[in-house]
Amino acid sequence: MISLDEAVTARLESHGARFEVLVDPDAALSIKRDEFEGDLEDVIAAEDVFEDASRGDRPAESDLEKVFETTDPMEIIPEVIKRGEIQITAEQRREMQEQKRKQLVNKIARNAVNPQMDDAPHPPERIESALEQAGFKVDPMEPVESQVDDALDALRPVIPIRFDEVTVAVHVPADYAGSTQAQVRSYGELEREEWQNDGSWIGVVRFPAGMQNDFYDMVNDRTSGTAETRIVKDEDELSTR
Repeated sequence: MISLDEAVTARLESHGARFEVLVDPDAALSIKRDEFEGDLEDVIAAEDVFEDASRGDRPAESDLEKVFETTDPMEIIPEVIKRGEIQITAEQRREMQEQKRKQLVNKIARNAVNPQMDDAPHPPERIESALEQAGFKVDPMEPVESQVDDALDALRPVIPIRFDEVTVAVHVPADYAGSTQAQVRSYGELEREEWQNDGSWIGVVRFPAGMQNDFYDMVNDRTSGTAETRIVKDEDELSTR
């Protein structure tokens, strides 16, 4: 379950009665769109249906039966969310908007590059500033994924930007190969790998271009700067970083 501070109220008025449930805002939107695949118990603040959640008042069982044909809260809660309205306070809206803004900036920063600077990643601070300059408003009630394209359209007149992926070959000395190769794999799709006779490891991994700096920092940190990395332009050409 989630805390009361994290929850918003979903409210349904039907047959002269009011029904309220307390739920995570993102989960409420997913349930409303029939896209929720998680466990309901994990995204509600109370396994209960209220007439007035702020006071803790509960509706009559006869009203529950009349509207939902059951008194089981776990069957009723999704129906209240789907058929009702999600109520959020101004403060909750601000907090949700700030959270979504950070998620949006991070998602763009992980995937975007500057095509005018040899496809270098954009720092999150630059993206955040450009979004503000463009006047882009994050919708707290929409998933981050559905706002990325609109955000990019707003950013392009302000900064040169595009989404891209990069393929990097990395050669890890034997002393660090065991632990480092697992971390390299976690960054994206491992296209090929080869263990050398001396125990060193070579891997070629493809991942969002905006993650390049993080990737190089991770490799250098784990190998004390002894690993070699190369950007793979095509199958035959390798350019040393």
